[in-house]
Amino acid sequence: MSVINCLKEDNPLIKKKLQEVTVEEGMAIATELFQILNERGDGIGLAANQVGIDAQVAVVNVRKPLVLINPKIMSKENPITYYEGCLSYPGKGVNTKRYRDIHIKTAQEEGGWLFSGAPNVGDGKGSWEKDDSDDTDLRLLESVCVQHEIDHLNGIVCMDRKIDTTIKRVEKKIGRNQLVTIKKGDAVKVLKYKKTQNFLNQGWEIQ
Repeated sequence: MSVINCLKEDNPLIKKKLQEVTVEEGMAIATELFQILNERGDGIGLAANQVGIDAQVAVVNVRKPLVLINPKIMSKENPITYYEGCLSYPGKGVNTKRYRDIHIKTAQEEGGWLFSGAPNVGDGKGSWEKDDSDDTDLRLLESVCVQHEIDHLNGIVCMDRKIDTTIKRVEKKIGRNQLVTIKKGDAVKVLKYKKTQNFLNQGWEIQ
């Protein structure tokens, strides 16, 4: 069993909300998913439909191995932009809207799980101790990865959450009576904007 490359092969499950399963079925599927991840060595999460299984099961391995069986996001806070990729769409990374902090529930756990990329503040460390920024980055990555995999189980891929981060240039609005400089070749004129239209139609440009 291997990850289906959706750029080259058809995967009818990749856009489908998957079926819920029992905890026993989920753990058996999760074992297979971890084996595939370990064999590949290039991923940190995998959902069942990525390998052709119709089941609400995914695994994540960022800070420690996690199994998600019939997971549901109960709450999400602090939106962020995050660049992420997907094993099903190799080489097609996109910027997405995610959340720094999420609370989820799974079928195999009575309590919920909280994932947060927030910096550790007031955790008892002395001021002389170095902040572990790597751990903050990993916790944020873990939170995003969990969201990514839960999306898969609901038939959503990261490209569906793509956002445009291009900085758009806003053209300055010019008043009708505002003086502007126009130029054509070596010729230069300064006149009110409302009188420039005929010149602009003749190839003059506003400077």
